[in-house]
Amino acid sequence: MNAAVPLIRLRGVTKTYGQGATAFQALRGVDLEVCAGDFVAIMGPSGSGKSTAMNVLGLLDTPSSGEYRFLDVPVQTLARDERARLRRRYFGFVFQGFHLLPRTTAQENVELPLVYRGERAAERHRAARAALADVGLTGWEHHTPAELSGGQQQRVAIARAIVTQPRVLLADEPTGNLDSRRSHEIMALIRQLNEQRGITVLMVTHEAEIAAYARRVLHFRDGVIEREEAPPPALAPAEGTVTEREGG
Repeated sequence: MNAAVPLIRLRGVTKTYGQGATAFQALRGVDLEVCAGDFVAIMGPSGSGKSTAMNVLGLLDTPSSGEYRFLDVPVQTLARDERARLRRRYFGFVFQGFHLLPRTTAQENVELPLVYRGERAAERHRAARAALADVGLTGWEHHTPAELSGGQQQRVAIARAIVTQPRVLLADEPTGNLDSRRSHEIMALIRQLNEQRGITVLMVTHEAEIAAYARRVLHFRDGVIEREEAPPPALAPAEGTVTEREGG
């Protein structure tokens, strides 16, 4: 790929739900470029279009009009199964609610994306253990979510998102269920993945303190990007490190 070509490019992207008098235009012509290795936070009030934009960016939804190019591929021209393959290969997802299988160990939860890709068991086990080590959970591989704290559960969710070595990590309110200290630890971990691994991060948050970990902050309102700003420096975690065995 030409280094001058952005990893992600939106041109005049719209998204409309419903038809006729009940139609709602969630996106009204969004232009956006994201380069490889960027860290972008998306903010805005309820109904601003930020969640719809994330769904489009993550190939979970398709634009009603406009152009979305990923790795210079026009995504809107791909069939559903082609978009799914692109998503499985290049994207990892982290959600506010963790979305872990309750009676499944941390390692088994992390292995799930590799199961869907048809990886052999030995390779799945190796990759999952390595991903858990990357998020500071060595020794916790065989614990179920009920045996883990909220911070540890989110670390498992991040390990599951990065086990496929994605180019892009999409995080939707990744600290929404965590206290302040654990929130900063999780954000320090995400920033570490961005800076040391070069993973491009796109994150929705309603907290300016969390958005401050990003390099760019986009403010959505009424379906468009109202403004972009560079955030002030983020606060460091209150104590401990992001790789401590207890994991938070």
